[in-house]
Amino acid sequence: MQPMHTLEQLRSGALAGTRRLDLAADLDTFPQEVFELADTLEVLNLSGNRLTTLPHDLNRLHRLKVVFASGNPFTVLPEALGDCPLLEMVGFKSCRLVQVPEASLPPRLRWLTLTDNHVLSLPRSLGERSQLQKLMLAGNRLTQLPPGLAQAHHLELIRLSANGLTQLPGWLTELPALAWLALAGNPLGWPQAAPIQPLPTVAWGRLQMGERLGEGASGQVVRAEVPGAGGALALKVFRGAVTSDGLPEHELAACRAAGQHPALCTPVAELADHPQGLAGLLLPLIPPSHTVLANPPSLQSCTRDVYPDGLRLHMGTVLYLARQMAGAVAHLHARGVVHGDVYAHNILWNPTAGQATLTDLGAATLLPRHDPALARALAAVEVRAFGVLLAELLALATPAGDTRPPPADERGAQAERLAMQALAQACLSPVPAERPSMPDVVACLSTIAAATDIATDSATHPLPLS
Repeated sequence: MQPMHTLEQLRSGALAGTRRLDLAADLDTFPQEVFELADTLEVLNLSGNRLTTLPHDLNRLHRLKVVFASGNPFTVLPEALGDCPLLEMVGFKSCRLVQVPEASLPPRLRWLTLTDNHVLSLPRSLGERSQLQKLMLAGNRLTQLPPGLAQAHHLELIRLSANGLTQLPGWLTELPALAWLALAGNPLGWPQAAPIQPLPTVAWGRLQMGERLGEGASGQVVRAEVPGAGGALALKVFRGAVTSDGLPEHELAACRAAGQHPALCTPVAELADHPQGLAGLLLPLIPPSHTVLANPPSLQSCTRDVYPDGLRLHMGTVLYLARQMAGAVAHLHARGVVHGDVYAHNILWNPTAGQATLTDLGAATLLPRHDPALARALAAVEVRAFGVLLAELLALATPAGDTRPPPADERGAQAERLAMQALAQACLSPVPAERPSMPDVVACLSTIAAATDIATDSATHPLPLS
């Protein structure tokens, strides 16, 4: 967690030369001393204050790239933001925003977060921001999207869950770079999919709680046991609030529909009788030998995960991981679910054995089974996400800068790499209709494994960290 600064530090000059300012001091006015940092300040975090406006001359902070102001009672996104020449990321989560003026959009906008507000409409010119990659809009009151957004050819991720959309514009699934899309909780009028088998329930009072295993945007995960029912499980208890992906009930619905798959972490039971009425899920306990494959995107990478420094993978490991993840995603699509967040940071894997599990259905969307063409279009968006993942894994298996001819015993791996690179490029096609389906991806990876004679149960060891 980023350490917080104080007003005293700011006013005394102790923060001179800083590139990032994190200030939560119950502020109701913007401290003028911030302008003394104009020659160095790039990240300004004013979240958790009582601000309703920003100064009209905010552009005096001429190096500013990021502004966070979440948790402040703004009702209008400040127009001063639009005058900041280098500003790329704007985060106003859980404010009271109703209006987003055209003038509030900075020219170099890449990442806009307006999650959990009351926004009714978006500016027509939003799609004119040529560098726009990421839109976080879950939990607002949008009933339509501006047609100009069809020109956002670099837009890769958009969260639209828990809004008021009654239909999807045709151009949305045609956006050439779109790979991560969340739509649950909109009144789209899609008929309920085939009846979903309800999960068994376990009462809160039956559980014996253990240590905390983790915490995410939607809730906390703890170790839990049901006496007499076998081994330990992981209990996820939802907070009930809107997250960047949507609402807990949307994740619950997707989990019920997803069913079981060896490479998918889906619940075995649902929590009942929580003393505060909170919802929860009981999931298989991931072995401690598993670790997260990558970290979530950073401010700099925007839509791309951050892998551990020095991580290198054998080509057999890449193929094994790819086959597991392709199988899990294809299973979800067959069950009428798009994951919405197929990323390495949602993959837990065993670096020694290579086994991997896809987690977190918080951004999942149930497909419109009554409209096969739309269902295919939504699935094609996720195929691109898989293509991004596959390309990233292949990059970890490519020795940087080594142009020497490979020895004979590596030529099979070279052929395998080329075949998987071709598959990744097909998945990344800017024309969604030209991408393979996930069953096609699964079949292609199986063919690659057979053609290169690599046994997926014996060539799964990553190279050591360098």
